[in-house]
Amino acid sequence: MNEHSFTLNELAALADLPRRTVRYYIQIELIDRPKGLGRGSHYTAHHLEQLLEVRKWQRAGLSLERIRELLAADDKEVFLPPRPRKKGSIEIRSHVLIGDGVELTINPKRSGMTPKQTRELADGAINLYEQILNRKEK
Repeated sequence: MNEHSFTLNELAALADLPRRTVRYYIQIELIDRPKGLGRGSHYTAHHLEQLLEVRKWQRAGLSLERIRELLAADDKEVFLPPRPRKKGSIEIRSHVLIGDGVELTINPKRSGMTPKQTRELADGAINLYEQILNRKEK
C-alpha cells in the first residue's frame, strides 16, 4: 500500500500548527524526524498522528515533558494527571486510620498510585507513626 507523504507545509496545515512548532517538536524529539534528507525529506501519516496526539494532550493541560513520557511509555496504562478541580466537582477519598486522631487521606484518582502503592504508603505511614510514638515513650 502506498503511504501518503506530506511536505512540511502540508503537515503543518493538516495539524493546524505553525511550521516553526513542527520543527521544534522534531528538534526536541517529540515527533520523529522526516523521512529522507534535504529537499527530498517528507512526512507520513505517522507524523501527522504524532502531532495530533501531542495537540490532544496539550489541550488536556499536559506539559511537553509529560507528553514525551506518555508517548514513550511502553505500558499504555499510564496514570494521567487529573483535570484541575472545579467548583461543585465530586471526589472520592480514602481515609486510612493511622492511629487515634491521625488519618491519611488519599484521593486515589489524583494520587496516580496503584492500589498496591496506596497500601504500601498506608502501611509505611502506620509503621512510621508507631516508631515515633515508641521514641516518645523512651
